Amino acid sequence: MNLRIPGPTPCPEDVLLAGAQQMIDHRGPEFADIIARVHTGLQTIFSTANDVAILTSSGTGAMEGAIVNTLSPGDRVMNVSIGVFGERFGQIAEAYGAEVVKPHTEYGSAADPDMVGSMLADDPTIKAVLVTHNETSTGVTNDIGAIAKVVRSHDRLMLVDAISSVGCVPVQTDAWDLDVVVTGSQKGFMVPPGLAFAAVGPRAREAAKTATMPRFYFDFEKHFSYFERGQTPWTPAVSVMFSLDLAIEKLLADGMEAVYTKHAKIASDVRAGVKELGLELFVKDEAYASNTVTAVKVPEGVELSKLRGLLRSDRNVVVAGGQGSLDGKIFRIGHMGHITDEDVADVMESLADVLPRAGFPVPA
Repeated sequence: MNLRIPGPTPCPEDVLLAGAQQMIDHRGPEFADIIARVHTGLQTIFSTANDVAILTSSGTGAMEGAIVNTLSPGDRVMNVSIGVFGERFGQIAEAYGAEVVKPHTEYGSAADPDMVGSMLADDPTIKAVLVTHNETSTGVTNDIGAIAKVVRSHDRLMLVDAISSVGCVPVQTDAWDLDVVVTGSQKGFMVPPGLAFAAVGPRAREAAKTATMPRFYFDFEKHFSYFERGQTPWTPAVSVMFSLDLAIEKLLADGMEAVYTKHAKIASDVRAGVKELGLELFVKDEAYASNTVTAVKVPEGVELSKLRGLLRSDRNVVVAGGQGSLDGKIFRIGHMGHITDEDVADVMESLADVLPRAGFPVPA
């Protein structure tokens, strides 16, 4: 099956086989060796010298951790959302009692750094800015470096959901001076779901000393203290750690610049292929088009459920639908992690085959 959704993504066979090893003592020396290698590799991929918390959870758990470790109930935070997952970041903050300010950005567009700066200048009580780097629900990538520059100039915390960008496109945690950056195992790392990671900077760790939102399982300091012993505070997803250990080795052997170049090329090929079929991209400015997922407008007269059903049943290709208000209006082609040019060609040939049967005439 050609699984082309934004996650979980396909895994290399050797990475899957690595996860089939027998269990080991997660308090023993073998696991200590693995977590040390993984942590060093994560620092390289995050481009950071900061400690990285390794959590057994989905990426959403790391998002929750970013919030509860740095904020207190009643804190005002700005939620810079450009899609469903950006909204989720704000919803987590609200669930823990934060007062969330929500600047409006039309879906399909990237956030405007000047707008963020203007709102921060007008409201000195805002303590932190929440932002998603790459929004898979819309196929748009924010300019995190530019937004971070504005946030830094106003001396606020910046918490970044980079779940679908780390390991696929550059995330310069230290160079951009980001406070918390989170991601998950099932995207660019090419391993099964089950682990999440949070790179935590010094300002965030200082904020944790006075933050009063309740936290236990996602307490970053607990994770850092156990890491010093070569352990995690709670039972980790050992099988996923086996897979991650090999996947990081493979990424670093390729070199991260080569990984980023590959994603940029494949994304460009997908966008070009979509347009050649007569379809329209959802992103309003292609300069901000995601290099990990492409959102495509459903043509007028086409029923998305029929299109996706034909792709699955007749071509063994799986693409994602839209979420929330975009349900039925777009479909999304994931192209992050373990993907080849042949996979992309198969998607385009499959679309060319089934679109006419779904009611859309493909140009000759």
